[in-house]
Amino acid sequence: MAVAASCASPQEFPLARIGRIVYISDMALVVFLRGVNVGGHRTFRPSILAKELKEFDVVNVGAAGTFVVRKPGSREKFRAELLRRLPFETHVMLCDGRDLMGLEKENPFGTEPPRPDTVRFVSVLEKASRLAQTLPITLPPSGTWLVRIIAQENQFVFGMYRRHMKTIGYLGQIDKLLGAPATTRNWNTIIAIVRILKGQEKTGR
Repeated sequence: MAVAASCASPQEFPLARIGRIVYISDMALVVFLRGVNVGGHRTFRPSILAKELKEFDVVNVGAAGTFVVRKPGSREKFRAELLRRLPFETHVMLCDGRDLMGLEKENPFGTEPPRPDTVRFVSVLEKASRLAQTLPITLPPSGTWLVRIIAQENQFVFGMYRRHMKTIGYLGQIDKLLGAPATTRNWNTIIAIVRILKGQEKTGR
């Protein structure tokens, strides 16, 4: 059985848009699957899964197992249906959409664009866990860094990594640093999720 984790209790989030107030549903969820479609392991087609869950108004985002669920209804019912339809066991992070909206607003990366050789990322933890080390954390700790962790907000860890063949190994150490399973997404994916939550675009329906 796959493991599911909840990021927050649902609440309504008001959004000013085109001269009126739009309310993001208090039940909107974002799903992050861990370690899927990587190196031939846990392979599946996320777009098909989204269609199978169409009663929950699921939008697929990319190929890494990321979904926006706009009408999940009962959180427990949706979780059970998601786990039933997954063709493999993996960790499942369920986060309230409002949390993702807040990440865009607070943006720990600031307004400066990333360097061409670096990628900004967010690691989503299965459960909130505190880093034992003082931020920032660089991996490896000496020499040229390949992964740099700059901030943490509850179940979200923010950082940057260099485009290098050894980087994936250091990204895998984030779990050990926090003592909890995590799955990593590009910051651009987070922005795409927020746009869907705002109703500005639909991706991979």
